[in-house]
Amino acid sequence: MIPTVVWGTGNVGRAAVRAVDAHPALELAAVLVHDPAKTGRDAGELAGLDRALGVAATDDAGAVLAARPGAVVYAASGDIRPDEALADVVAAVRAGAVVVTPALYPLYDQLNAPPEFRDPVLTAVAEGGGSLFVSGVDPGWGNDVLPLLMSGLGSTVDAIRCQEIFDYSTYDQEESVRYLVGMGQPMEYEPLMLAPSVPTMVWGGQIRLMARALGVALDDIRETLERRALDTTVTTRTMGVFEAGTQGAVRFEVQGVVDGEALIVVEHVTRIHPSCAPDWPSPPDGAGAHRVIVEGRPRIEVTVEATDEGENRSAGGNATAVGRLVNAIDWLVDAKPGLYDALDVPLRPAVGKLGRRQP
Repeated sequence: MIPTVVWGTGNVGRAAVRAVDAHPALELAAVLVHDPAKTGRDAGELAGLDRALGVAATDDAGAVLAARPGAVVYAASGDIRPDEALADVVAAVRAGAVVVTPALYPLYDQLNAPPEFRDPVLTAVAEGGGSLFVSGVDPGWGNDVLPLLMSGLGSTVDAIRCQEIFDYSTYDQEESVRYLVGMGQPMEYEPLMLAPSVPTMVWGGQIRLMARALGVALDDIRETLERRALDTTVTTRTMGVFEAGTQGAVRFEVQGVVDGEALIVVEHVTRIHPSCAPDWPSPPDGAGAHRVIVEGRPRIEVTVEATDEGENRSAGGNATAVGRLVNAIDWLVDAKPGLYDALDVPLRPAVGKLGRRQP
């Protein structure tokens, strides 16, 4: 059994605790939290399980890493604290752990990552013998392993489009929805996630990964952006009121340009209510989905819907990101120390899990 730490118990961390507990090769060794109100509480309670796991949450990261765990699932957010997240991850790698995380967007495409992100990790690998694999859902499997798998089913491939289409009204991370994405803000507000070059920073690595796997050279990576205002005031269950006239929908693309054409595209269509921008693409049931379209012969389209935590689609997406990472841990433990990306790490079958039910 691989002693595994889950660092953080928010949207991603809750799913990570459940995934580690369910994995036949992993043993939950510790849970790290930042909120003092969570310290001392059982991991099963924090993860929403109906049973205790016998692991009390702690805020002492130094002591946890000093115990030399085999693996760390770093589930704390890196969106608005990238330097702190990188420092945490580097400390875990230096402690000799296999670390998996969705938190550090620049390292999704580790070969082209900025040196200020890549170099500290490589130094920690050399000093401590740990490893790092960074991935998620979108960015993540929704625009790396899934479209690449689908491309291999075609005779010819003309273009690849990856879409995330979501209604954010049930999302329970209000700070990200209102301030990073800008929902409910005046139309003159400039959301950080939509600032020029930021989408490329987040999703450009996925474009480069796909181009590398497909054996094509990119001319450029371009961005497009559209925003729509709410026609009427709406009230959401988790985040309250969003006023008419404020931002209610966003659509952007990160385009990989090959021979002058946008042939590898990551597109996001995000709404706070289905009534906003009804002419834009919608998921099959209005809640949220990830879709990949391979234009060619044959034309192939796959839509993925995931639900968790009471049929919540956002929680389902988080759980798939966690599954990709946690299911890679035993492979990474057997591999040599290093910095890995999605083209290195295979998507693992659910070995030993079929029919095993989790409360």
